[in-house]
Amino acid sequence: MVPASEPFDPRHFSRVRRPLPEASHLPAWCYTSDEFYRRETERVFRKAWNFLGRADRIAKPGDYFTAEIAGVPLFVLRDRAGRLRAYANSCRHRGARLLSGDGHCTGSITCPYHSWTYDLDGRLKSAPGMQGIKGFDPADTPLIEVRLETWGGFIFVTFDPAAENLTSYLGTLPELLAPYDFERMICTRRKVYDVACNWKLITENSMEEYHTATVHRASIGAQTIEWERPVGNWEAGYCESDKSIATLPGETEALPWIPSLSGKSKTGTFFVLIYPCTTLACNQDGAFWLELYPRGSARTEVVLGHCFPRSTTERLDFEKIVQKYYGRCDTSIPEDNHIAEQQQLGLDSPLAQPGRVSMYEAVVHSFANWIIDRVLDDRPAIASG
Repeated sequence: MVPASEPFDPRHFSRVRRPLPEASHLPAWCYTSDEFYRRETERVFRKAWNFLGRADRIAKPGDYFTAEIAGVPLFVLRDRAGRLRAYANSCRHRGARLLSGDGHCTGSITCPYHSWTYDLDGRLKSAPGMQGIKGFDPADTPLIEVRLETWGGFIFVTFDPAAENLTSYLGTLPELLAPYDFERMICTRRKVYDVACNWKLITENSMEEYHTATVHRASIGAQTIEWERPVGNWEAGYCESDKSIATLPGETEALPWIPSLSGKSKTGTFFVLIYPCTTLACNQDGAFWLELYPRGSARTEVVLGHCFPRSTTERLDFEKIVQKYYGRCDTSIPEDNHIAEQQQLGLDSPLAQPGRVSMYEAVVHSFANWIIDRVLDDRPAIASG
């Protein structure tokens, strides 16, 4: 139950702050409260670097896609010079949405309301009916641009002009994942799920092996993870396997391994969380990820993506064999979504109380503290000992 007053009092989170062997999980209302979700929107999603999938999704000048992060509608396009840009999806005149879905702009963006027209670089080119308006200069009214940077062919945006650059935000993660050569990969499929749960439940579930023997007993089975020591806004676990775990156990037909692999990337999978909520599975033959778009305290749009080296996708047998990879996720992801919805229903009970953290939930504990570091005004470090 949400505290009647001062829901962000640090005392409510004192047990979460304890070292892992002594800690409890977040209070149940952190997953159900609209007030807590609004604070996350303001202090997490509007401050962090947010993941928006692959750059090859918009390969040609004029290609675009739309998205909504933290209540902010955006569109991302490739301009005439091939540069990726992100803009607020709102006309500077009366605020109408400019673009919908995915598509291609032939050379300009025209508002469907009053035909104000913008170039792909955001400049206002034409404003019919504004002639003779004193002091009106189209140069003063470009589209509102949002900071966008890329790593490994993945797109990230931030709404915070003062945020550190993406390289600093990611810390040592690009070095850890360099053997996968993501720049040479292309996205081969995106699949969207609407899940009736808080975004944190999907994120937590993606980064602990505790549930796999139960939730996935009939599909992928139990997994054992060893955890990396991160420098930057990420977590990573490593699952050793002499075959790619991107297909279901027992599958023998597989795609070729990534030629550039070295070290641990050759002998297993890295499961990665890029804060706040992107999870990435890096396998010997490709990668798949979840990009999350919170739609309220108890609803999340989940996008599953797959990417493989371009050379792999050009094989004559690719479309046949890749169905095994899609099938693995089409089995396990709905299992995860279902248990997250069941968890949400349980947490919504007025009798729900936070349980103790298992030693198999180290990243769940780190994740909880990363969140409350940002939503609370008082941000002490996790106690040691």
